[in-house]
Amino acid sequence: MANVPFISRLRPLLIVWPAAGLAAGAAAHLAGEERLAATLWAVASVPVLAVLAAEIAVSLRRGDFGLDIVAALSMSAALVIGETLAAAIVALMYAGGQVLESYAARRARKEMSALLARVPRTAMCHRDGRLEEVALDDLEPGDRVLIRRGDVVPLDGTVADGVAVLDQSALTGESLPVRLSAGDAALSGATNAGDAFDLVATRRAADSTYAGIVRLVAAAQSSRPPMARMADRYALFFLAATLALAGLAGWLTADPVRVVAVLVVATPCPLILAVPVALMAGLSRAAHAGILIKSGKALEMLAQVRALVIDKTGTLTGGEARIVETRVAGGLAPDEMLRIAASLDQASQHIIGRTLVAAARERGLALSVPAAVEETPGEGISGQVDGRAVSVGGFAYVAGRVEDGELHKLSRNHQPGAAAVAIAIDGKAVGVIVLADVLRPGTETLLRDLRAAGIERLVLATGDRGDVARFISHGLGLDLVRAELTPDQKVLTVLSERKAGPVMMVGDGVNDAPALAAADVGVAMGAKGAAASSEAADVVLLVDQLDRIVPAIAIARRSRAIALQSVAAGMGLSILAMLAAAAGYLLPVEGALLQEAIDVAVIFNALRALRG
Repeated sequence: MANVPFISRLRPLLIVWPAAGLAAGAAAHLAGEERLAATLWAVASVPVLAVLAAEIAVSLRRGDFGLDIVAALSMSAALVIGETLAAAIVALMYAGGQVLESYAARRARKEMSALLARVPRTAMCHRDGRLEEVALDDLEPGDRVLIRRGDVVPLDGTVADGVAVLDQSALTGESLPVRLSAGDAALSGATNAGDAFDLVATRRAADSTYAGIVRLVAAAQSSRPPMARMADRYALFFLAATLALAGLAGWLTADPVRVVAVLVVATPCPLILAVPVALMAGLSRAAHAGILIKSGKALEMLAQVRALVIDKTGTLTGGEARIVETRVAGGLAPDEMLRIAASLDQASQHIIGRTLVAAARERGLALSVPAAVEETPGEGISGQVDGRAVSVGGFAYVAGRVEDGELHKLSRNHQPGAAAVAIAIDGKAVGVIVLADVLRPGTETLLRDLRAAGIERLVLATGDRGDVARFISHGLGLDLVRAELTPDQKVLTVLSERKAGPVMMVGDGVNDAPALAAADVGVAMGAKGAAASSEAADVVLLVDQLDRIVPAIAIARRSRAIALQSVAAGMGLSILAMLAAAAGYLLPVEGALLQEAIDVAVIFNALRALRG
């Protein structure tokens, strides 16, 4: 259906007008005012026919031939020969189908966040010895900008001085923050996970990394081939059959009433009504399972996917560092070492410190209040815990606070992408805690279930390092692992997988948004993911559970199967009724009423998609 904004606003009124006209005409008919009844039914039909004609004209200019042409022909022919009641009934059914389809799309898209919601519109810029809030578009290369703790870096630049700790997971897929020194490049879209620092702009906001990702999203969305409505894929066959049968009836009998009866009973109300009902029921069923599918077209395509491209950080993995190993020395219990380290880290805002505190609280450990705290941003923290001198941080930081050689005994290789935190108490190294982003529980089972559901290709596409990607994907049975990808390379990966069939892309970061937009079905982790990925995706998992993909596919396939049943039943019954009308067994009004009975049957069938 053509996307005409003015007509779209009229759609809610279209169903009210023919319904009111039918009721008023029926009242006039019961009162014996046949001419008034006919006029009211005609008036009820004409506005719907006019809107339909405008939409058909737009569609034909695009080369689209839909079932709407049959509805327009039946209404027009009925009005020409004075069968105004039949015309009004067809108008009501057509308007009802359009309202249902529009409602389904609006309902599924509500509460979607804007693409640029996470990016600030202004920045604190150093001007004439003071800080001034200026619009991003007014910043030029060379301007010095203050990036506060928790701020999103608004444009590309370099760290002016000191140390910056940035969470780049949304951009590169690295789950742990990176430490940047003076002169190092910082990318727009990263989040400041450490203390405030100054950034020297190297590009204008419009030319920065995040702006480029936004442009990639727009380009991917515009280049993706549109999905046709299910009913329209049968339009040419049904239209040809209808015109042939109506023409044959007219040629053999020279009876215009028979021609109109064929056209009226051929009005594709089962397709116009039952298909959106089945798809909308599937959308509702999916929403109850924590899956937001934005449109019936997306649900149709989800039922047909054959290849899956999946991101790593926050998708295949949890996206947050967790304790994966504890090494202790000197007889200290692991939980006691964690309790002491976490007690000190309560005074830190560093992401690793917060992780240790959260882990200690999950284990029910009683944390003490630290004293005399001194923190070196990005390196480590020292202070007093229960009267003991404690240091927590990187190996280089803690090595300077312990006796020679003690820490070396605890330092050994750990998995790629992991971070090791050293702990010293009273000048002695007591242990190391290793943190890493780990696979979501049940990932292996999920991938097996996806294979069983007909997904033929499983591909990992991540911006993280190659050694990290290979380690995390080992033993998962993936068909391909691609690492260190830029957003445009992720798009190319999605496009290259189309040879296996429709492609589903699953991701959660800003860098995934272009690939989500380019995929036949983009699935975003909406619970914790970036606004950009949720906006670009066709499906949003409202709960942080990757295994929701399997029921999403099952719901989509069942809903599509029921919709196809409705198509087959509707077309089959309509063709039988058309033959009866051509043979003279049905008058136009009788044909319209029979079509209503067919409508009710296929709509009840479509509502089965609401059930499990």
